[in-house]
Amino acid sequence: MHRSPLWSLALLCAPLPARAQLPAVWDSVGRVLQASPTAVGGYVRFNFPRRDLTLRVGDVAVSSRLALGAWAGFAGTAQRAVVMGDLVVTGAELLPVEAAIDSQHLAITGVHNHLLGESPRITYVHFHGEGSALDLARRLDRVLARTATPRGMAAPASAPVTIDTALVFGSLGARGPASGNVAQVSLVLVTAPVTLHGQTLPALLAAGSPINVQAVSTDRFVATGDFAVTGDRLAPLTGALTAAGITITSVHNHLVGEAPPLYFVHFWADGRALEVLAALAAAIDSARAPAAR
Repeated sequence: MHRSPLWSLALLCAPLPARAQLPAVWDSVGRVLQASPTAVGGYVRFNFPRRDLTLRVGDVAVSSRLALGAWAGFAGTAQRAVVMGDLVVTGAELLPVEAAIDSQHLAITGVHNHLLGESPRITYVHFHGEGSALDLARRLDRVLARTATPRGMAAPASAPVTIDTALVFGSLGARGPASGNVAQVSLVLVTAPVTLHGQTLPALLAAGSPINVQAVSTDRFVATGDFAVTGDRLAPLTGALTAAGITITSVHNHLVGEAPPLYFVHFWADGRALEVLAALAAAIDSARAPAAR
């Protein structure tokens, strides 16, 4: 596989300004990728939700906001940047996407499932690259072109919120965006700085733990996402999830060569609303707890 050259990432941990003050390069990147830039926790994010797909898990019509949120996160400067994220691809798109990532001198850092028994079958391909921001955008654009991912500069309109956000956010101890019947939070459960090639990465970019919850009915929730943890927290976390009846759908890496090594534990939950939220809260606690001595 071709690998991108190792660029200095010394400025990756610098805080980003508010959206109105983002450097012009990120608007240029957005025009290439046909997506709007958003400053998030020290990096610039571009979202590519697969709104073109109609996805079901059993009797649940899965919202694109729950589990179809492809994305790319950039950090650094116009001349020296890093990009990472994951793409949501169908079976027919998988090989073309993998081949395009390789031909564009990006790196595949993970290929795996997020869901359980979904139809049609979806695969998530994680990628990483280093170089100038615009060059990375052009390379990623060629990869996205191998999919049917809908793109456009305008963000999709938010639907009226129907999920009980007070219940979700209060139970999980964090707040986040909500639209329609989906509420989302993103946590950082890794306390140590994460470095790649000797430089510190923004915590939310390298080690974010997103949790998405969808209301199927007033008393039934489904949830998916992933917990990013270090090796010492892996067993307590998987034990907490399985003990609560939450299915682990994948344990894998999103990066190659990061320190400390991180493990991403993906899950699928389906049950009574209060029970799902209590189980997720217990899993969060287990990931945060100090390692046994």
